[in-house]
Amino acid sequence: MKCSKGPVQVVLGAHSLSQNEKSQQKIRVKKQYPHPKFNKKTPDDDIMLLQLSSEAKINKYVELLNLPKDKGKDIKPGICCTVAGWGQTKSKAPSDTLREVMLYVIDRKTCNSKQYYNHRPQITKDMICASDRKGREDTSLGDSGGPLLCRNKYKGIVSYGPKDPDAKKPGIYTFITKKYLDWIEKVIGVKTYNMTAEGLY
Repeated sequence: MKCSKGPVQVVLGAHSLSQNEKSQQKIRVKKQYPHPKFNKKTPDDDIMLLQLSSEAKINKYVELLNLPKDKGKDIKPGICCTVAGWGQTKSKAPSDTLREVMLYVIDRKTCNSKQYYNHRPQITKDMICASDRKGREDTSLGDSGGPLLCRNKYKGIVSYGPKDPDAKKPGIYTFITKKYLDWIEKVIGVKTYNMTAEGLY
């Protein structure tokens, strides 16, 4: 998630962007915590924490997405993951409804090869590279900050990629490694592997 200027709010429990759904909770963001090493010119350290001004109500529409308990264990290439968001579609406009796509993890050596990103940008151990293998579906503009789930575990955050799906330019995700888990713990003052609903506000 990129730094934002002016008042920011989060909308929880939403499925549609245009409808004022009863399930939605709109909460003002009290403070933003971008990673201290974040540089908008690269995908490195593209992660931010948001402190809400009030506590979110956990219900059937708003649930917790637990941080990984494996302390950032790496993901094997070929593992199937899912990502969701309201990003740009083929019509070049944001999707009105929440969409989901299945992607497969690609090893970093392949993603850094000449046929792919050619080290521009450099895909590091703090990133995940994933695509649908055919270049038909991927994350797009407007999906940044969305969750990447691999085997039902929260493993990554939508960070970088081409404007249109490209099999040779897979989406790049911030990999929730031990480095980031330690940083989160330092910022919020709670052990990341022992978080409760009461601690998330």
